[in-house]
Amino acid sequence: MQNDLPGNYQDAIPVGMLGIIALPGTEVIAKRIDSYIVQWRREYADKLPKDDFLHHYIKDSYMIKADFPRFSTGEGKGTLSQSVRGYDLFILCDCFNYGVEYEMYGMRYPTSPDEHFANLKRAISAAAGKERRLTVIMPMLYEGRQHRRSSRESLDCAMALQELVSLGVKNIITFDAHDPRVQNAIHLCGFENVPTIYQMLKSLVKAVPDLQLDKDHLMVISPDEGGMSRCIFYSNMLGVDIGMFYKRRDYSVIVNGRNPIIAHEFLGANIEGKDVVVVDDMISSGDSMIDVCRQLKERGAQRVFCCASFGLFSSGLARFDKAYEQGIFDKIFTADCMYAPPELMEREWYISVRMAKYMSYLIDTLNHDMSLSRLLTPADRIQRLLVQFGHRIGAPTA
Repeated sequence: MQNDLPGNYQDAIPVGMLGIIALPGTEVIAKRIDSYIVQWRREYADKLPKDDFLHHYIKDSYMIKADFPRFSTGEGKGTLSQSVRGYDLFILCDCFNYGVEYEMYGMRYPTSPDEHFANLKRAISAAAGKERRLTVIMPMLYEGRQHRRSSRESLDCAMALQELVSLGVKNIITFDAHDPRVQNAIHLCGFENVPTIYQMLKSLVKAVPDLQLDKDHLMVISPDEGGMSRCIFYSNMLGVDIGMFYKRRDYSVIVNGRNPIIAHEFLGANIEGKDVVVVDDMISSGDSMIDVCRQLKERGAQRVFCCASFGLFSSGLARFDKAYEQGIFDKIFTADCMYAPPELMEREWYISVRMAKYMSYLIDTLNHDMSLSRLLTPADRIQRLLVQFGHRIGAPTA
């Protein structure tokens, strides 16, 4: 048993029999999550009372097989292979996995976020309300960037959340939401916005063994004003300075529904000779991130590392390959809880941040109806991490 497992599970009563449903595109990480929970429950089974409860508690797998076939017209349905009556169900959904394809009228199409969300509703419908509790784990929130209304436009994220609640969902778990205030749309439902800072820092210090974690050698940068709270947490944990770029836009023009960015202007102290960590919630096309990295290098940054919870790379990898060859950035870290194409995994500049163990903690803790506070506030774990790599903190320059 790992020391950072929260609580004494032998004293807790599960909400119900645990069941995990993996929607198309989440099968790989779901299997990792399942294997962790199977291992942990076997390890602390000796501390539990010997009764019939163990028959349901200790299993070889907690996965519930689900299928989402499609007709030739593109219509679909969801089916479950077994009864889920009385189960504490957890549904994993990656709405941005374009690697999942389906056939319609003899042509192959990538599954869009709207279609993934439709599959989520199909899974909920297939359970038919027989479950004891229903939790949706959606690493990147569906329509999370359409979280507010600035003119006559839709409020897609709020509508989606309200629809899930109306279907019986009790808890929604997401990671580094673009704007967590969207939870106000479902104020009587559980909404957990889980930080990824611990996993990011752990991957960073492992991948960059000579990184010095002090204010004389390291600085944390936010690529825009919206991500400042995230960067402040990083800087407070590491005890380093913070900087920020703000986006200057042309409000007289609209391109793809948005005002185009004219330039990124920097606010912050001198970064010359320092390593820089750029922290954001996502990398979409990459234009903004690459421009920010370029400006940091021009201002004398020694190395530039990008930590983004979600790597969409929606405009391809060529521009990142070119920027890496030009020395504009050194490494990019993104979480593996959403789809990454095989070619991305092969890139020298890319590091995949493992999230399955953390997600297993969340599921196992909730199933035991215990508090998530220690998992949602990773300050203690970060301090232990810094102590573990203490020989590099504040070390003199080689």
